[in-house]
Amino acid sequence: MLKKIRASILLIMLLAAGIPQVETEASVPNDQATWLWNPWVIVSDEAGTLTFLESKGVNKVYVQIDRDIPVNVYRSFIEKASAKGIRIYALDGAPDWAAPKGYINQNELMNWLSRYQSGSAATQKFTGIHLDVEPYLYSGWATNQAATIKSYQSLLTKAKSSAASLTLPLEADMPFWFDEISYKNTYGKGKLAEWVIANTNSVTIMAYRDSAPLVIEVVKNEIVIAEKYGKSLVIGVETGQTSEGDAISFFEEGEASMNQELSVVQNYYAPSKGFNGTAVHHVGSWTTMNP
Repeated sequence: MLKKIRASILLIMLLAAGIPQVETEASVPNDQATWLWNPWVIVSDEAGTLTFLESKGVNKVYVQIDRDIPVNVYRSFIEKASAKGIRIYALDGAPDWAAPKGYINQNELMNWLSRYQSGSAATQKFTGIHLDVEPYLYSGWATNQAATIKSYQSLLTKAKSSAASLTLPLEADMPFWFDEISYKNTYGKGKLAEWVIANTNSVTIMAYRDSAPLVIEVVKNEIVIAEKYGKSLVIGVETGQTSEGDAISFFEEGEASMNQELSVVQNYYAPSKGFNGTAVHHVGSWTTMNP
């Protein structure tokens, strides 16, 4: 109860600060997204997976690429998802992709995507590329943050070029606190959040907090940056169980609470051109979360 009271107070403070707010129900944002980390569920239960996504109003899914899965499985899933108005983005990435030779893994993804796209019908093709690298989980972040940041920037620069050659938009996951991380190297100087937003087509902010006021607060800088560069970002929330604190995930509160808080976030940022929807992390925990 105390947490809810504090959240309500924070929302009142934000409104008093003059951040744009709408009084009527917001229109549905362009993106209602989610991550699908276990693509084997589309092997075992393609129909059930599609039914779940459709029932939740999802129109965009970041689907993990597993090269052990036959390409026809992806083709079938994408074709059926497309018929339901659901766009599928190729998802991949790992912290060690920020290592000096981590780009080799990314190159393998891009080569796979190139072969896949060229061999697929229009209705079977991926709509875009979505990277989840999280360089701060790579060991080099603690030992040499500056070098790891530069390696990460190099990785995204290569990805941007590869995506362009495939005529696909490039997206990336990013923690909200990248606006506190500085860089100064051959890519210039500034805050990492701004650099990532400027050098991708869109970013999904991992705004892992369990109340609308907290989510609104942690993404406010990124919304402004997105507007500056003519970009729009997606705000992601967590549903999985975590030991990182009781304000991180909606695991305890349940789905009804999450939907209510997301509605507040959507209404709050609806007037902003830097906002393009919300995302739920992830299909696996979403399907089992409390009502």
